[in-house]
Amino acid sequence: MSQTIIRSNRIITPSGLRPGYVIINDGSIEDVAEHITTLYHATVTDVGNAVVMAGIIDPHVHINEPGRSEWEGFNTATRAAIAGGITTVVDMPLNSTPVTTTAKAFNQKIAATKNQLHTNVGFWGGVVPGNENEIEGLIKCGVLGFKAFLTHSGIDDFANVTEADLVKVMPIIAKHGLPLLVHCELTDLINRATDDNRSYANYLASRPAFWEDDAVALMIRLCEQFNCRVHIVHVSSATALTQIQQAKQRGLPLTAETAQHYLYFCAEEIKDGQTQFKCAPPIRNKANNNQLWKALQNGILNFVATDHSPATPDLKETTSGNFLKAWGGIASLQIALPVLWTAAKQRNIGVEHIAKWLSENPAKLIGLEHKKGRIEKGYDADLVIWNPDESFTVTEQMILHKHKITPYLGEQLYGTVHSTYLGGMVVYHANGQLQLNAGSILTRQS
Repeated sequence: MSQTIIRSNRIITPSGLRPGYVIINDGSIEDVAEHITTLYHATVTDVGNAVVMAGIIDPHVHINEPGRSEWEGFNTATRAAIAGGITTVVDMPLNSTPVTTTAKAFNQKIAATKNQLHTNVGFWGGVVPGNENEIEGLIKCGVLGFKAFLTHSGIDDFANVTEADLVKVMPIIAKHGLPLLVHCELTDLINRATDDNRSYANYLASRPAFWEDDAVALMIRLCEQFNCRVHIVHVSSATALTQIQQAKQRGLPLTAETAQHYLYFCAEEIKDGQTQFKCAPPIRNKANNNQLWKALQNGILNFVATDHSPATPDLKETTSGNFLKAWGGIASLQIALPVLWTAAKQRNIGVEHIAKWLSENPAKLIGLEHKKGRIEKGYDADLVIWNPDESFTVTEQMILHKHKITPYLGEQLYGTVHSTYLGGMVVYHANGQLQLNAGSILTRQS
């Protein structure tokens, strides 16, 4: 029997922040106790004032393998994850080649993970026009749910769906009680961009907030029609929040997330040509982002996920600074925790909220809330130990992603990860120790 005991003055539990001991047996939490009254055959690791928190779950990560591993791959993505305290990621069905829209493609994805999983990884299946007959097969393979785009995804082999396409698949997804994740932008045919391709204001104007609002309204209507779990990904528009709140008040099975970059940055700070900030939907103004914070604190937004979407320097147009041509995606997987904590700290928000937004609530989306996302008896001993009072500056040298392009370079962040545990085993330590290949594939069956 493998025993581990961790003592801390700050353990985040479902009942709040408390001192005590986390007692781990064979990969699971045996108990969380204020005092040890039993004789254990284990050395106590005393972390003092460092916070012990359930491992972070990021359900919105583009790993891009197989087929586009030059953008990112399982090896670099999951190394970066454990260095950031992330014990579970869920891989999006794009931008890999093939995209994960068939059972055959899913099996190719699984084969590509061999000897490359350094944290736990689950998978979303994709919904595209014409693949309604593949949904049941993907469910049998063990996907945790499905992802669809209402606008062009950025790659032609993952086409956006229409209402007619969703009407075919949502009854199937609803029957199995799985979530449908949706990128909500309903584009129109009006070109709002000018020839000033380096202008961030120009890019922002080209993707108005009402695109998001209209798409969210559509998904709320379909959510109600089919009683299908719907999850709105990366909400950036504050004007979409009221209808999300009203849908929840009506009891619809609707959830929503926002991303770190919408909470940390605002449009006023982004200079022309800084394509490392490009994402879709775009980062909006400060007043808008303040509303997102309020919605997160009020539970209208359920949690925060990175939407880690890396690309090569050429695709990010780092030389030209062309916002209209650059790939729309922000890389931030490794620093998900300190980015959110730094912004929350400035608003006098406590660390216990970070656990809810990065661990507990994401576990509910992926159907693993009975075993992950909380420090509680019987739960998996996936943990992150971090110091909310220590700060560091983001440098290229520390980044473990395949590419070092991120808008957070040079930012001073609070919250250093000291160690990460998977199933009670230390897989990362700040002294540089990495325990590789300790991750598992998470499916509905597992």
